[in-house]
Amino acid sequence: MAVKSDIEIAQEAKMLHIRDVAARMDIAEDDLEFYGKYKAKLTEEFLKKAEDNKNKGKLVLVTAINPTPAGEGKTTTSIGLGDALNRLGKKTVIALREPSLGPCFGIKGGAAGGGYAQVVPMEDINLHFTGDFHAITAANNLLAAIIDNHIQQGNELGIDTRQIIWKRAVDMNDRALRNIVVGLGAKADGVPREDHFVITVASEIMAILCLADDMKDLKDRLSRIIVAYTRDGEPVTAGDLHAVGSMAALLKDAIKPNLVQTLEHTPVFVHGGPFANIAHGCNSVRATKTALGMADIAVTEAGFGADLGAEKFLDIKCRMAGLKPDAVVLVATIRALKYNGGVDKKNLGEENLEALKKGIVNLEKHIENIQQYGVPVVVTLNAFLTDTEAETEYVRQFCEERNCDFALSEVWAKGGEGGEALAKAVINTLENKESHYAPIYPDDMPLKDKIEAVATKIYGADGVNFAPSAAKQLAKIEEMGFGKLPVCMAKTQYSLSDDPTLLGRPTGYTLSVREVYVSAGAGFVVALTGSIMTMPGLPKHPAAYDIDVDENGKITGLF
Repeated sequence: MAVKSDIEIAQEAKMLHIRDVAARMDIAEDDLEFYGKYKAKLTEEFLKKAEDNKNKGKLVLVTAINPTPAGEGKTTTSIGLGDALNRLGKKTVIALREPSLGPCFGIKGGAAGGGYAQVVPMEDINLHFTGDFHAITAANNLLAAIIDNHIQQGNELGIDTRQIIWKRAVDMNDRALRNIVVGLGAKADGVPREDHFVITVASEIMAILCLADDMKDLKDRLSRIIVAYTRDGEPVTAGDLHAVGSMAALLKDAIKPNLVQTLEHTPVFVHGGPFANIAHGCNSVRATKTALGMADIAVTEAGFGADLGAEKFLDIKCRMAGLKPDAVVLVATIRALKYNGGVDKKNLGEENLEALKKGIVNLEKHIENIQQYGVPVVVTLNAFLTDTEAETEYVRQFCEERNCDFALSEVWAKGGEGGEALAKAVINTLENKESHYAPIYPDDMPLKDKIEAVATKIYGADGVNFAPSAAKQLAKIEEMGFGKLPVCMAKTQYSLSDDPTLLGRPTGYTLSVREVYVSAGAGFVVALTGSIMTMPGLPKHPAAYDIDVDENGKITGLF
């Protein structure tokens, strides 16, 4: 019998009307803004009421080891865990990020889960959804257009065209747009200058939308965006350019969380979608807080490995939003651990305890990292048919020796039923282990020391090498009064280090920081490491080649 694809499973799902899903959380129909039968946004009136709900639930973060070609299944685990917790009588709401079109048409695929642990309608969520990303793209590019128009119309603020740092955005992998020249042609066509594009998920406006508490906070943050510097070296903001109101108008609906459902009708807020390798990698604060106020347990996830998404969740999102996670679920697979131990992808199905012992150091480091924050850890193995009992027992014992609850997860094949062992481990941790969450660096630590703290404590580096330009940028940022902001590290997801080829648990290396800039609206300082880019490219065989739609509107090839 052929195994069904994710999209086939999703298309066969019997979805409830979204008002019936909302009713499970005591959300009235009048509190919803419908996008068809199966998607809705929450009204501002309801969100204000939800913020006043003092009955806060427990917060569980799902993260993972460093991603490998073998796959880990973090979002799938988050969804299956939420379904399983509900099956066990714990009122649970899931809060996830929205997928970017770039990976959907590139190589990674969508971000709606997989197998029988999916969020639906899967095709809608992966393609356009409720238009949030388009609104963010439009707001980003409106600001870019206002900058160039200001210069064309006399440049009253004295912007140095060589120091415009605001980039245009598009939600697609398009390497040809990384470095461009604009303003060519006649005098009326603008001032020629070098410009750049980022993928929409890397836009500061994406980060602002995800970190803002409400429309007032959103507008305050938008006004603080630094877009350029004057010829005298003074910052120019979006507020200086009178761009805030029009950007906010484009974002007035995008700031509202989206409500959808799992295959088992668990409520899910899907809202915001920054990448964790080039941005802060977490869903919106509004969605997470709303979920917490409505459930016994809120399950959320952060992008890529724990060195990226979880670190930023714990050091940026929780710090800004006043969140305190009660437990962290760390996802791994036997296959991925063996890959970290040097096994070729085509041989990962063969039992290899020696490679497993060699590669499990990656998991070990991530366990240690989360425990540094004072948060208890539950390790789960996404089960594969090729896993052997000896391999599984080795990982179980390894984790239990490190004071972690452990459980196998079979949510891809069995949905919530396959996540009950994990759900019981999470409940045990929530009920019997206290969380003493604290960030790994204080606000008043110098920026350079904050970067070094992440590099040494989380990545395992011996130290940090700052390029001369980066050191100069750091000094300027602190001189401007932004020294107390947290740092957002932009780093490869494939390794704990800044070298994607170094698997396992690299040691004896120095992290390289080549550029630093402040995202004053988002409220953090970005440090670019290694060769990380904010605009990905398409692979040799992009997923776009295999996606199609038939004459009845049925989409195929999306995964």
